[in-house]
Amino acid sequence: MGNKLLENLQKRFSPLIELDYKNPLELLIAVILASQSTDRKVNQITKRLFEVCKTCEDYMNIPLEELENLIREVNYYKTKARRIKLACLKIVEEFGGKVPDSMENLLKLPGIGRKSANVILYNAFGKNEGIAVDTHVSRVSQRLGLTKHKDPKKIELDLMEIFDQKDWGKASNLLVLLGRYICTARKPKHNECPLFENCPSRCLA
Repeated sequence: MGNKLLENLQKRFSPLIELDYKNPLELLIAVILASQSTDRKVNQITKRLFEVCKTCEDYMNIPLEELENLIREVNYYKTKARRIKLACLKIVEEFGGKVPDSMENLLKLPGIGRKSANVILYNAFGKNEGIAVDTHVSRVSQRLGLTKHKDPKKIELDLMEIFDQKDWGKASNLLVLLGRYICTARKPKHNECPLFENCPSRCLA
């Protein structure tokens, strides 16, 4: 089931996230900024931000007010600015200045929960330790009958049973894109959906 679903989704989408980044640190910063904000807005901000701050030390040394001004256009920018500085401090003090590549250590960073850690692990390091469940993945998974749960942790467990571990990161990215552009919260575009024929929610179209 999982293999066929991914095969059909890849006919429509490339299994890549839409955040712009060149290295694990940039992805970490972008992921923190993306909470409650759109990837498009984050990419506009990081285009400027990444020219000013290139290392953890840069984020640690930049005045908080200046960092806030650079990311002012995202929601909760003051909270995110503090989390970025604290995360970079921890990376320097505990991980030798390199973004950690394990779930256990990523979860030690301010602003990083399991969903964010899964995104970083797969897209920055090619590691499949879980499936990132955001609002899009949650909605799509329920509509496709992949889960009956609403709790992200339970949804993740259900999806991990359906997809091969080597495809967990890819599955997350593809389901996000499906939910973002086709299986939207309001007025899903059934005529554009590559999964429509086998979707248990198609009777609602």
